[in-house]
Amino acid sequence: MNLTSPEFSNNGNLPKKFTIDGQGVNPELDIEGIPAGTQSLVLIMDDPDAPSGTFTHWVVYDIPVVSKIEENSIPGTEGLNTLRKNKYVSPAPPSGTHRYIFRVYALDLKLNLPKNASRLTVEKMMTGHVLGKAELVSLYKRGR
Repeated sequence: MNLTSPEFSNNGNLPKKFTIDGQGVNPELDIEGIPAGTQSLVLIMDDPDAPSGTFTHWVVYDIPVVSKIEENSIPGTEGLNTLRKNKYVSPAPPSGTHRYIFRVYALDLKLNLPKNASRLTVEKMMTGHVLGKAELVSLYKRGR
């Protein structure tokens, strides 16, 4: 599988539009090479450089098998982020440049979890059902 965005390249700068300094919406993501037999997709976005440890910005599961996640969309069922909210939390690094990693997983089933599922629950339920995985890394530093 391959995950790209028309808004930034892998290890490229995330445009301000998708951060707290802009509109704070999710970027478009394009997915290629989804394996045959895929029943749903999962998307997890996190910041491994957060001062208190990895910060989960977005958890979305039971995404229909699509080749594009639209900008400013809710493509599936949103789970809880680190702030315990069901939504995209736009990047707002307190200092320095942080990495924001978008990961998409192709699953051989639909998870059918309630809306308030945590990342840990989603990842546990995915175990043994991942047909493919791709990631895209973006960088953001405030004040650029």
